Amino acid sequence: MATLLGIVFYLNYQREIQSFDEKLLNKMHLCSYTLKCKEYTIDFKSKKENTPYQLIKNEQEVASFYPIKDSSDFYLKLSLTRKAYHHKIHYLHKNLLIEGLVTLFMVFLLSTLFSLYALYPLRNALLLTREFVKDILHDFNTPIATMRLNLSLLKRQIGENKKVARIERSLENILWLEENLRNYLHAQSSELERFNLLELIKERVNMIEQNYPKLNYKIDIAQDIILQSHKKDFVRIVDNIIVNASKYNQESGSVEIFYTPKQRTLTIKDTGKGIKNPKKIFKRFYKEHERGLGIGLHIVKKLTDILKIKIDVQSKLGEGTVITLTLEERVIV
Repeated sequence: MATLLGIVFYLNYQREIQSFDEKLLNKMHLCSYTLKCKEYTIDFKSKKENTPYQLIKNEQEVASFYPIKDSSDFYLKLSLTRKAYHHKIHYLHKNLLIEGLVTLFMVFLLSTLFSLYALYPLRNALLLTREFVKDILHDFNTPIATMRLNLSLLKRQIGENKKVARIERSLENILWLEENLRNYLHAQSSELERFNLLELIKERVNMIEQNYPKLNYKIDIAQDIILQSHKKDFVRIVDNIIVNASKYNQESGSVEIFYTPKQRTLTIKDTGKGIKNPKKIFKRFYKEHERGLGIGLHIVKKLTDILKIKIDVQSKLGEGTVITLTLEERVIV
């Protein structure tokens, strides 16, 4: 709106200047008959390269030329110094500036009021939705705790069972989704901890691979890699990436996880479907498949920024995806 107003006022200013110049030229024209006008400097100029009845502007003066009766070689020249000319149009600058500032203030005020009026219901709706999700997450605890208790009792009665194991894995997925949503809402970081990278990756892969028995998982990480970071946040990053590498993989594909000490990079490579738009995957609610909510990788990006981990995504459709996490030097113990 401010840009549009600026253009309108500029065009209006040009029109006012043009109108003022026309009035000035008319006054000079009248003065050329009577010569009774002290405000203009009177002179005579050769007719060569000068045009009569026009207002000529340059850096020194504003002038016009008029024919002289019985003279074929000279024009009558009436002129104003540039300073005098600017003094005469000063009121235009002042009036237009005041009008512009007043109009801009009114537009700003009206825009602000309209924005508040238009966005207030949306803000309330977002707050209500946020509180509703928090309440649901809180209410998750009771049924999930009941299901886990009954499953443990059922396992005691009937022993190990594939169907019970599937239910347990589904519960773990629900808890994982709940943790992602909770982190998305609260954005709270965990405390600094020391942990073994290989053991952590093995633990996470062991939990995830139960849901994808046909996939082949390969881990290549040295035993002595110790990290000092926010462990829970780091686990969320790793879990989201490994789950996505598993979820969107081929039926008998593979997931490779390896650490390169020299570059301090943890790489998760899969043989999955690939990503069409790798630059968009960290945007909130962006997803390329029907499955999922589109917040997992958004959380990953937010957590990597908090932990100062550089994340790089390379992907080819039909071939797979390689995600590289570059750790800070201070994280490696």
